[in-house]
Amino acid sequence: MTFGIFQSAYDGQHKLGGSTGVIGTTTNGVMYLSMPVLSTLLEKENWAPWQRTIAIIGAALSAVSFLASSWCTDVGQYILLQGVLAALGNAMMYTPTTLWLDAWFRGGNRATAYSVAFSIKNIVGTGTPFLMFAMLQSLGISQTLRIWAAAVFVLGLAGVALMPVPPAAASRRHRSIPWSFLRHQTFYIYAIANLVFSCGYGLPQTYLSAYATRYLHLPAAESTAMIALFNAPGILSTIGFGLLSDKLHVSSSTNTMISAAGSAICVFLLWGLKSNTITGLLISFAIGFGFFASAYSSTWGGWINDMEKEAADHNEAINSGMVYGFMNGARGLGYIAGGLSGVGLLNFGALSSSKEWAFGTQYGALILFTGISSAVGGWSVLWKNWSCLTDTRT
Repeated sequence: MTFGIFQSAYDGQHKLGGSTGVIGTTTNGVMYLSMPVLSTLLEKENWAPWQRTIAIIGAALSAVSFLASSWCTDVGQYILLQGVLAALGNAMMYTPTTLWLDAWFRGGNRATAYSVAFSIKNIVGTGTPFLMFAMLQSLGISQTLRIWAAAVFVLGLAGVALMPVPPAAASRRHRSIPWSFLRHQTFYIYAIANLVFSCGYGLPQTYLSAYATRYLHLPAAESTAMIALFNAPGILSTIGFGLLSDKLHVSSSTNTMISAAGSAICVFLLWGLKSNTITGLLISFAIGFGFFASAYSSTWGGWINDMEKEAADHNEAINSGMVYGFMNGARGLGYIAGGLSGVGLLNFGALSSSKEWAFGTQYGALILFTGISSAVGGWSVLWKNWSCLTDTRT
C-alpha cells in the first residue's frame, strides 16, 4: 500500500537499471495469485493441521527477504527478493489467517468481519507512508528495509500467535475439494468484475505522489500525504459497506455498484479535469476515490454469501475460504494487468492537446483507463439483474 513511497526512493538511485514499477507489479501478482493455491491446499486434510506453521514460515520468509533486499544493487534483485520471495511469504502468512476468520464468522456477520480486517489495512496504509518517508529521508533505503524486516518478523509472529484457531478448522476434513461453484455464473460474474476493477485500483496508489510532485509542484512530504489521504477514508467505508450487507441487508450487487460508480465518478470528475492545476481537486480525488474504491473489497463477504445460497439451492458443497482465495487470485490478475498497462499508458501520454486539463497531461490515458476499469467493475449488477429477469420470464 506504500510502494509508491519506495518507488520514488528507488528511482532516486540512478545506478538501478530497469523499471522500478515492475517490483510493485510483481509483488501484487505473486502475493494474490498464490492465494487460490494456498487456500485450496490448506483446506485439504493433509495440510489443514499445518496452517499455523505455514503462517510462521511465511513471516520468516518475508522478513528475511526484506532484510536481504537491503543489499540490492539492481532492479532484478529487488524483483526476486521483494517481488517474489517477500510476496510469497506475505501470502503464506495472510492466507491461513483469512481462513480462520472465515471459519469464525461462517454463521453470520462475515461481511462485517472482512470489513474490519480491511479497515485495519487502511489504518496501516494511512500511517505507514509518513513513517516510511521519514525513515527513508533520515536513514536511507538500506537501513529502512532492515528495520522493516524486523518489524515484519516481530509483528507477524505476534499476530499469528494471538489469533485463535477456530475448533472447526482443526477438525474439518474434506473428502474432496468442492469445485461445483465453478459451474455457476455467479462466481464468474463477481470474479471478472473484481479483476477488471483491480486493473485500475492500484494505479492511483502507485502514481499519485509522482503526479502531485510533477504537476502541482508539491514538496515530497505533501506528495506522500496523498497516499495517506487515499487510505484514510477506507477506514470508515470498508466497515460501512460491510454493515450495509450484514445489518441493512443491501444486496451484494447493489453494494458493488455503489462502490464502482462512486470510484468512476471521482476519477472522471476530480482527477481527470483540473487536478493538474488545482490542488484541492487532487485532494478531493484522493479522499473520494479512496472512500469508494477501498470499500469494494468489503463487498466480497456478500458475494460469498450469494454463492453459498446458490450452492444450497443446488444441494452442493462449497468451501467459502477457498472461494475467498480465488477472489484474491482474480484481484492479483487485475493488479498485474493494470501494473503492466500503466507503463504503456504513461508512454501513450495525453488524450488532449490542452494542458489545462489532467487528460491533457502525460497521465491522461492512465486516468481514462482507471475510470473505465472502475465503472466496468460494477457491471456485475447489470448482468446479475439481467440474469434474474431472464430467469423470471422463463
